[in-house]
Amino acid sequence: MLTKFSQLNPNATYSYADYLTWRFEEAVELIKGKIQLMCPAPTVKHQQLSRELLLKIGNYLHKQSCQIFHAPFDVKLYNINESTLADNEVYTVVQPDLCVICDPAKITERGCDGAPDWIIEILSPSTAKKDLSLKFELYAETGVKEYWLVYPYEQSISQFFLDEQTAKYQLVALYAADDIATPVLFPELNIALAEIF
Repeated sequence: MLTKFSQLNPNATYSYADYLTWRFEEAVELIKGKIQLMCPAPTVKHQQLSRELLLKIGNYLHKQSCQIFHAPFDVKLYNINESTLADNEVYTVVQPDLCVICDPAKITERGCDGAPDWIIEILSPSTAKKDLSLKFELYAETGVKEYWLVYPYEQSISQFFLDEQTAKYQLVALYAADDIATPVLFPELNIALAEIF
C-alpha cells in the first residue's frame, strides 16, 4: 500500500488494481495507465454550479431508473467493445464532476464500471485543457453518450452527443446564461441556466 504520491514512478503504467491500493492525500485520476493529479479543492463557484445541477437533474431523475452521482466518484472506463474487465486489466479511472448512469448493472460499491450515459465537467483554469482534449477524446472512445462542458465564468455550456458510427462527439448546442438547456438523453428536462449561474 502506497501512502505518498512521490512513491509512484511517473513513467510507469498503472491499472485500477494498483489505484485501489493507493492511500494518498492528493486526489488522482488514472488515464490510460498514466497518473493525473487532480486540482486542489474546487472554487466556491464550481461547487455552487455542481450543487445546482445536481439538484435539478437529481429531482428530475427521482423515481426513475437513471441515477446521478457527483465527485468524488470513481468511474472505470475501457473500450466499449470489451466486456467488463478485471481490475488489473482496466487502466483508466476518472472522477467526473457529475455523471448520470442508467444501467444499474454498472453501479458497484466502488463506483461505476463502464461508461456513464451523461458526464458533466465544470471547467476551471487548472482542468480546462484536460477536460477539453484528453477527457473529450476518452469519453467519446469509451462510449459516454452525452458530454457537457460548463464554463463557470463565461456562464455558458457546450453540449456534445456521441455519433456512434464515428465514435466522435458532435456539437449539439451552445447555451448562454439566459437559455434553457435540454439534454438529448432527457428531452423533457429543461434546465434554466439563469437559475444555475
